[in-house]
Amino acid sequence: MAAVPQAVRNQFLILNCLKNNQVGDTALPTDYVVACDRDNTQKYILGPSVVEGTDVSSASATLPNGASVGAWQIDLNFNGHGTSAFAAITKKLAANPSPLNQLAITLDGVVQSAPSVSEEIASGQAQITGSFTQQEASDLANVLKYGALPLAFTQSNVQTVSATLGSDQLHGGLIAGGIGLALVIIYCLFFYRGLGIPALVGLTLAAFLSYMAVSLLGDSIGYRLSIAGVAGLIVSIGLTADSFVVFFERLRDEIRDGRTPRAAVEYGWKRAWRTIRTANFVSLLASGVLYYFSVADVKGFAFTLGMATIIDVVVITLFTKPLVTLVMRRPYFAKGRKWSGVGPESLGKRRPPVRATTPKEA
Repeated sequence: MAAVPQAVRNQFLILNCLKNNQVGDTALPTDYVVACDRDNTQKYILGPSVVEGTDVSSASATLPNGASVGAWQIDLNFNGHGTSAFAAITKKLAANPSPLNQLAITLDGVVQSAPSVSEEIASGQAQITGSFTQQEASDLANVLKYGALPLAFTQSNVQTVSATLGSDQLHGGLIAGGIGLALVIIYCLFFYRGLGIPALVGLTLAAFLSYMAVSLLGDSIGYRLSIAGVAGLIVSIGLTADSFVVFFERLRDEIRDGRTPRAAVEYGWKRAWRTIRTANFVSLLASGVLYYFSVADVKGFAFTLGMATIIDVVVITLFTKPLVTLVMRRPYFAKGRKWSGVGPESLGKRRPPVRATTPKEA
């Protein structure tokens, strides 16, 4: 007791465990500290730490001598350094009168247990006995096991975003997504002409389904769309457009090979579907891995990307393909008119010249 600093003694005298709100333990292992037990009914002056949690190799709650009933105990095993350190402290404590022979087990600045030591323990194996229930023994064993984990937490990133700033960022992201969707639609109409109409309807439907999915998830599981989630939706516009491009290019290739537009839809779809399926599977797999291994905002990006990928598959298979099949049956497209997107001009061919004919003389 003579080694205890006066400041620590004064802190012990004024400490009221019933009003104690101490969280964690910031003291050095060499410091003298005061602490309360887990029930806030007893207070202690603790000397320097002599056995660290990492010196404990295992801890388990058992019944003594294989008994089936009775008070439970905690079996402890120490590593090499822990064995020697535990032997030294138990030898020292065993020579002291009660309560100076107690060995406190602390976690986060709270005394979890303070068993008395009656003899030196030099074998590296020890038992904590008392009137423990199974739950109490298991809890203390878990404390010892968790304390053996050499964990350390460091602050890597902190972001504080005001409600106004967050709203502005989200609004800006939605505007960017709308601009991107409009540009893709303009490109499809310019490059594929009449064939771009199914792409326009498909992209609009995909955007609507994405909005509905986010709204439903918000009501059911409390999902909130973040700027990272908006980024995932914007990227998905490109994925959906890619599916249309693959399908339309395969369809046009079949027409170049001499098939009619109506037949080219089925042959082109069979070949395009393999590419679309593989691309969407890779995208879904990437978003799943990213969601599983990432944290915070990146999860929002991965989630919306995966969701939009699934919506893309649904739209292209259940809506766009049947719609293109119906469109190609219309006379305007079946005959490859100029603005149909499947006419000779769009396919890089020239229409055969139409020449005037005169009746042959008899």
